[in-house]
Amino acid sequence: MLAPRRRLLLGTAALLPVPAWAPAWAPAWAQAWPHRPIRLIVPYAPGGGTDVFARALAEGLRPLLGQPVLVENRAGANGVVGSEAVARAEPDGQVFLVDTGSHALNPYVMPSLPYNTQRDFTAVALLSRFPMLLSASALAPFQDVAGLVAAARAAPGSIGFGTSDAAISYAGNLFARLAGVRMEEVSYRGAAPMLNDLIAGHLPTGWNSTVAALPHLQSGRIRALGVTTAARTPLLPDVPTLAEAGVPGYEFAGWYAMLAPARLPAPIAARMSEAIGQALREPAIRQRLLGIGADLNPLGPDEFRTFLQQEDARWSQASRDGLIARAQ
Repeated sequence: MLAPRRRLLLGTAALLPVPAWAPAWAPAWAQAWPHRPIRLIVPYAPGGGTDVFARALAEGLRPLLGQPVLVENRAGANGVVGSEAVARAEPDGQVFLVDTGSHALNPYVMPSLPYNTQRDFTAVALLSRFPMLLSASALAPFQDVAGLVAAARAAPGSIGFGTSDAAISYAGNLFARLAGVRMEEVSYRGAAPMLNDLIAGHLPTGWNSTVAALPHLQSGRIRALGVTTAARTPLLPDVPTLAEAGVPGYEFAGWYAMLAPARLPAPIAARMSEAIGQALREPAIRQRLLGIGADLNPLGPDEFRTFLQQEDARWSQASRDGLIARAQ
């Protein structure tokens, strides 16, 4: 016989409205969620900004959800390999995607995608927005943006810049366009391998998040030339914005977000979003992420869905205006 409280919970759950699109098993599953370990798929190599953020978030989610929260890296094709794995997963609340702004940009730069970014995913939460950073190897001869631009003009196409996803590629190419220089893009599977080459001096410049770059800046192994946002970041108050450094009109910000397979029942998306908000308010997690440059003002499913629509419109317009190029 069921205990009185258990009967009450079951009766209350039975009264909850079930969306028309939800699977027949959604009510019972939603009530029990999470009932197994949760996997966060990061579609980039270990050690990059997305990976660092996802692992800190997973640590904060574990005690709140009462299940292990595992981070799994599935790098490749500018985030497409890991994103496809999530798009094809069952919408049972056990698999989520932690991605960057490249999720919204990929349809406009990739020749084809094995999924539809609007139709095949459920918006769960915008996790963080952050400035991106133009950095240089400590072994590079230029000390600032003016020196880099002068060197690039003196030898067009001779200076490379490292990128690790479509949004960061856009940041680098926007810089070259606005600065009026020709530079050579060098694509990597993740921020960590790109930073390794930057530190070793094999790559003169690179673009990455403050999250990924900060430890190497603090150790003096790379040099910060400028941040991409309109205002300086409190994390690096002495680093100018690129507009201040001599590239008028430059402004761009990155973001991290969590998505799930399409048809994830709305109560589960809401519960995960609520847990994310709680985790990001936990002092130890918050301190760690603020300390590496994250902006912790998450958006819930509805607001994030609107944000994604705005991002899609932005990249659609940028494509029509010729500001982004489709990969061959």
